[in-house]
Amino acid sequence: MGNMTALVQNESIKMIKKRRFMVVILILVALIPMFTYAQMRVSQNTLKQFGTTDWKAQERQKIVDYQRSLGSARVPEEWKEFRRAQIKISQYYLDHNINPVSPSGVTFTREFLNNSISLFIPLIIMVVAADIMSSEHSTGTIKLLLTRPVKRWKILMSKLITLILFVSLIVLSTAALCYLISGLIFGYGGWNMPVFTGFKASGGEVDLSGVHAISQWKYLLMQTGLVWFVGIVVAMLSLMFSVLVRSTAAGMGIMLAVLISGNILTNMVSSWETAKYLFMVNLKLTDYMTGALPPIKGMSLGFSLTVLSVWTLASLIISFGVFTRKDILN
Repeated sequence: MGNMTALVQNESIKMIKKRRFMVVILILVALIPMFTYAQMRVSQNTLKQFGTTDWKAQERQKIVDYQRSLGSARVPEEWKEFRRAQIKISQYYLDHNINPVSPSGVTFTREFLNNSISLFIPLIIMVVAADIMSSEHSTGTIKLLLTRPVKRWKILMSKLITLILFVSLIVLSTAALCYLISGLIFGYGGWNMPVFTGFKASGGEVDLSGVHAISQWKYLLMQTGLVWFVGIVVAMLSLMFSVLVRSTAAGMGIMLAVLISGNILTNMVSSWETAKYLFMVNLKLTDYMTGALPPIKGMSLGFSLTVLSVWTLASLIISFGVFTRKDILN
């Protein structure tokens, strides 16, 4: 246990010295004000368009726009299914007098996490995780590391634990900075605002039987947990590529290509059913909380969690199997 603690401390110091985590924080500090400003301009434009900040008018207009598009022959059937589902969800909010986008720092944080879970957050985690092992080769410290009287699996385990710690810090920092920065514009209230969840979308239908209202802070807590889980999945896959590929640039390039292609695939694979077993298609877990249609019929939160867990387990088995047996010194 003492050896493992010392190894984790050593890996944490390495991570801090690389300043990757600091770069991630600076990126967040630079980008979140831009997104906050953009959201403020959207609110102002909405006021000009509708002449009111009444959210009910916005929801009714959304329903009208979706209904008009349903009659167009140029709209693909899968898009029509999405619109039918969104019409039912919007109508549900209207019937129960709940504003789903009440502006506040909490709501902004919720929307930011929802929109960044499949690409932005995985990318910044990849920046931190992709070279955790490959950098040892490029700097030549791998030989020094392996000459220590410590088993190889313990060395890799220490890097794994360090990754989990920094993924947790990144997710918490993202949520905290979103709330603190956006709250300057939208206010810091809204923690107890009721939010509906429990929607089950399949095809063009939405099952409302399990819908229930929870406080926004509980919703945000569950959402952050899902974002953290996705971050861990991406970190474990990045660790695997870092073990398999000695070049840091190659490892980062592979993960970058995988994540971006996955984001594109999510919008294109509705008729390719076997694609639901790809981890990239299952990253947007927060959509299951909002009632948005899954990319492929038959997908659910439980299914996506299972697929991501299998990919994570497989990547860990490969990482430890290769690292403990591979001739690394040559």
